Parts: sequence; structure tokens; C-alpha cells
Amino acid sequence: MRRLSSVLGVLLLLAGAVAGCKSERGTPQAGPQGFAFLVYPGSQYLAQLTELDKRAAAVVKPNQPPPPLAIYDSDAPLDKVAAYYAQAYGYGTVAPDATNNLSAAKPPAYYRVGDLTADFNRFQPIMQKLNLKVDASKAVGKYRAAEIEETLNRPRVTLQRPYFDVIKSQVVDRTIIVMAP
Repeated sequence: MRRLSSVLGVLLLLAGAVAGCKSERGTPQAGPQGFAFLVYPGSQYLAQLTELDKRAAAVVKPNQPPPPLAIYDSDAPLDKVAAYYAQAYGYGTVAPDATNNLSAAKPPAYYRVGDLTADFNRFQPIMQKLNLKVDASKAVGKYRAAEIEETLNRPRVTLQRPYFDVIKSQVVDRTIIVMAP
């Protein structure tokens, strides 16, 4: 399950903001198949990116239906969005990293960093199977992300800023929000 979340998280880096997005309110929403989640206020639903990630999940696990998921993005800073979800999920704060100051237990909400080029290269085979033509030379730079663990009635939330838009082959300086079990 973590591998699928990881694949979905990386693919969100790749697909980015797309035309045809609509605004959503910051209230609980029900998505496909009873998937309940909390939408960050003022964020935009990315329908085409959500569908692209579902297609990618079908490539990774062809004999299983794609998991319910929703992808949004926001102009809000990563720290503000991460704090919003950590509080809403009852976690209080977001730890500086997955080690939580060398604690034995992994925190339920934490920050991490990554590299757009490395992520792009790792998932190139999936992009090829999806017939995505992308200019890899533009997938450069570091990003900061936050992972918010799922609760009983809410999905795992992965946040990242900036991310790489594979449709436009450009780095987008917005916070992307991926909600998936």
C-alpha cells in the first residue's frame, strides 16, 4: 500500500495543474466509492490529474481497481496546508522529519524533502506505458513535502511544493494535495 501511495505521490509531481480545474470549499466531501476527506479551503480540484493517477495505478496493479483518490492544489504555503491537515486529523503539529528527533516511533505527520529529477527518472517506465511525452530536462530542483497519516475515516494526505507538471513540462510553484488510502 505504501508503494502505491508512493507511486501516486510521485505521479502527482509529474502531472500537475491542468485546465478544467474547479474550486472546492473547505468542508468534508464524499468522493468516489464513499471516500471521505477534508478539502483545504480555496483549493482547486484537479480532475485530469486525478484520472491520470488512477490510470497509473492501473499500470502498477493491472488486476485491481484503482483506489479512490482526489488531487487538489493551492497557492497556500506548504507549512500552512500541512498544519491544517495535522490539526484536522488530531495530530497537533507536523514533525520536522520522519525520525521525529530520533524517536523510535514514526510520527503521524512529518516533513520530508526530495528531488524532482530523481523522482522523474524513477517513474519514467510508468510514464512510457501511459504514453506521456514529457521534456525530462525541465524536471529539475528540490522540493519539500509533508506526509499526514490516515485516520479511521480520513485518507492519507501527501503534500508537496513545488511539483513537476508532466502535461506542461514545467515546475509549478504551488502546493499539491493528494488524498488516497
